[in-house]
Amino acid sequence: MSALHDKSLVIDGLIISKWDRSVFEEMRKGGISAANCTVSVWEGFQATVDNIATMKREIRDNADILTLIRSAEDIVRAKADGKTGIILGFQNAAAFEDNLGYVEAFADQGVRVVQLCYNTQNLIGTGCYERDGGLSGYGREVVAEMNRVGILIDLSHVGAKTSEETILESKKPVTYSHCLPSGLKAHPRNKSDEQLKFIADHGGFVGVTMFPPFLKRGTEATVDDYVEAIDYVANIVGEDNVGVGTDFTQGYDRAFFDWITHDKGRHRRLTDFGTVLNPEGIRTIGEWPNLTMAMEKAGWSASRIEKIIGGNWLRTFRTVWGA
Repeated sequence: MSALHDKSLVIDGLIISKWDRSVFEEMRKGGISAANCTVSVWEGFQATVDNIATMKREIRDNADILTLIRSAEDIVRAKADGKTGIILGFQNAAAFEDNLGYVEAFADQGVRVVQLCYNTQNLIGTGCYERDGGLSGYGREVVAEMNRVGILIDLSHVGAKTSEETILESKKPVTYSHCLPSGLKAHPRNKSDEQLKFIADHGGFVGVTMFPPFLKRGTEATVDDYVEAIDYVANIVGEDNVGVGTDFTQGYDRAFFDWITHDKGRHRRLTDFGTVLNPEGIRTIGEWPNLTMAMEKAGWSASRIEKIIGGNWLRTFRTVWGA
């Protein structure tokens, strides 16, 4: 591990791995100070509460290496204590169902990041895999409530029109927590240069993923290709507005990818990822430090690296969550 990585605050904007001790130990091996950890995708209210209860039990059972994150200062404390902070996050606001009160209820349980839609239509807006009708009236109320209670709005899998209307509607910064630029590879999940610039121009933030189906060289990619993608985005949005959101799916098998690629987890197939093989050099969470070393090899300054691997995320969380 490089000295720079070891001393830096490291934040991963999105991990959706199979949560168990082996994954948590990998997060420590990777020097991760905190990560946005998915606890809901297609689940409704009750199943999501069950998932949160399970994750909180995992945090208690692994308290020697984990801590629950409720504030930006909790992340700073996790780094100082040599632990990894777990940020509870949703990749779909379906768990809010049709009850605005559930937004605050989940915030009280510790949820700090919620993506509005996952690939398809819900009560709030439209995902990136179908015709986009924009942000609904109920969706505007959800945005206002998320602003009020301090939950960061994520638009990574959200359609272009719903994303644009949300960016304009929100009174606080919003994020694409894990996306890649379509300027390097055309794909429904990737964002155009115009979309990236628009979110940054309105105070938003971009986390760059390395999920191989969306990378320019797919399963042939290396950690250097990932650095290239981050650099591409930084050149559009500015190095103060970009971070890392790997989208590690460590520990999951084919059944998980079948579930996640069908609408609601059980209806029509939306996409087929094929082989999911992370870039050489960062195939596992424990190899996260190789990303920092690849940035150093590319000639990036220490201050730029520190911002992009964690400092920028911390500032954004502090702005949205409060102190």
